[in-house]
Amino acid sequence: MKTLKLVSAALLLNLAAFSQDKYQYEVDLSKVENDLMPVTLTVPQLDTDEVEFQMPKIVPGTYSIYDFGRFVSGFVALDKEGNELLTKRLTDNRWQIFDAKKLHKIIYRVEDTFDTKKDNKVFEPGGTNIEADKNFVMNTFGFFGYFKDKDDLPFHITVNHPENMYGGSALIKAREEAGVDEFVAPNYFDLADSPIMYCEPDTVKIPVGNCEVLVSVYSPNGILKAEELREPVANIMDAQRKYLGGTLPVDRYAILMYLFDGMSGSGGAGALEHSYSTLFSLPEQSAEDITQTVLDVTAHEFFHIVTPLNIHSEHIHDYDFINPQMSQHLWLYEGVTEYAAQHVQVKYDLMSQEDFLKQMRQKILTSKFFNDTLPFTTMSKKALDEHANQYTNVYQKGALIGMCLDLELISLSNGEYNLQMLMKDLSKKYGTQQAFEDEKLFDIITELTYPEIRTFFTQYVDGNNPLPYKTILEKAGVNYIDSKEVSKITLGSPGLGYNEETQRLVINNLFNANEFAKDLGFEEGDELVSVNDISISGDFRAKIKEYQDNTQEGDKIKMVVMRDGKEKTLKAKAMMVTTNERYVLEMMPNASEKQLAVRKSWLVAQDR
Repeated sequence: MKTLKLVSAALLLNLAAFSQDKYQYEVDLSKVENDLMPVTLTVPQLDTDEVEFQMPKIVPGTYSIYDFGRFVSGFVALDKEGNELLTKRLTDNRWQIFDAKKLHKIIYRVEDTFDTKKDNKVFEPGGTNIEADKNFVMNTFGFFGYFKDKDDLPFHITVNHPENMYGGSALIKAREEAGVDEFVAPNYFDLADSPIMYCEPDTVKIPVGNCEVLVSVYSPNGILKAEELREPVANIMDAQRKYLGGTLPVDRYAILMYLFDGMSGSGGAGALEHSYSTLFSLPEQSAEDITQTVLDVTAHEFFHIVTPLNIHSEHIHDYDFINPQMSQHLWLYEGVTEYAAQHVQVKYDLMSQEDFLKQMRQKILTSKFFNDTLPFTTMSKKALDEHANQYTNVYQKGALIGMCLDLELISLSNGEYNLQMLMKDLSKKYGTQQAFEDEKLFDIITELTYPEIRTFFTQYVDGNNPLPYKTILEKAGVNYIDSKEVSKITLGSPGLGYNEETQRLVINNLFNANEFAKDLGFEEGDELVSVNDISISGDFRAKIKEYQDNTQEGDKIKMVVMRDGKEKTLKAKAMMVTTNERYVLEMMPNASEKQLAVRKSWLVAQDR
């Protein structure tokens, strides 16, 4: 177990240079055989006859049991003369070592998770990749372990690598020479919190206020270059700097982007946040197709420097990699973070107010597929087991809890206080060194704000009541319409799915297809390639919106689909179709001065 902490670069280097009681790991990227990476550990000083070596069962930021020890084989313990000591594998993640006072080195091999044949696939941003001479994704918890009750010691990682490869990471490099890097971390939590990616160098460094942001890209076919992300990343990070009060709480940050050609092993794509970095695993796409995804995900993952780095409960403060305890506050860690990722964009003109409402409406729509009466605190505490199928609602209803709480605070304070300010106050009260008690957070927030906020938590977060969207959004002059008939341009309303291998939308069924779809002649299995020369790839919602915004009734439409392995062009005339839409959000045309004041405080940055 480990106490979360920030340590300066100077102190890190001092620890690495002078501490004799440390873990000294070494790997050589040129010695991979059969997709296995050899790992050597020169152990810290041990004073017991038996010790237990551990690999994580689960890691922070993930909510699945992955058992990283199951990827370890050939585990051998040696004394200084090279004699093998007796060991016993206790579980997938634990090894007992006997006569441990003589222990000098541990040697083992690690299989990567990206292309493993093992069950329980690891989501790639939390996994490892070993691709000799091309790419190494080193989520450090997948390669390096620790001794039970000794995870607070410093870690020293030496990586021998081909000279044509660069190791991108937010970890401090104590040494960087041709073919050799040495990374240092003050303890296992900080090591596990810091991924490393090796590949041919394609990087940019972006100054954002007091912080330097590294962007490192691995694009196997050279479709995306790091330089193409410089401006959009600079824009979103600068907006986040302003959103957080003008100064970022970190002095360095790394965005590591692994792009894959085809389909990922887990079938998923996304990113995993860390205190100083984000690791992406996304389908390889052009800058045009991938930028909005990068902005949305970067905004979300970067805001995790607020929660849980500066605001966290004891369950994270003293994280147990073998027997984790779940917090009841995923609404805060993931929900408020996801809300802030969208909110920052509308506040600093990276997204229109109308598009922001559409994003919130989409979250309402999606949240209705989950159990809307399940208390969010209950779901959070049981997200690893009983309510695992409800977990992804943190990005939907969790974000909506953040939106409603923000509007409640703005309304109660007449625009003088909001969710951003609450997060700052909680950061000041706790910070990286101090945890809040999980059971007391709602009362702590109430003390900082208003009695009505305790009622909000009791009813809508700790209770089983659906969020009162209509009542809360009215305060900002926004109509919440449960059901409304609208006429609009559509793609024909077929049932759509997604082909991971081709990365295209695919027509799964035509049960609800309208006349436009029938005129086009869609068939089940058609994969959408383009509409009126607009490629339907990457950010599908943005591409479909572009088509709808630029199409009038009666326009000639040319739809290209992939059918039976060949491109086929379908043609029809666009038509307005009347559909019934649920949970529509619209600005009130005759909002009162009070409502407009709340809306301005909510959606317009006051420092512009």
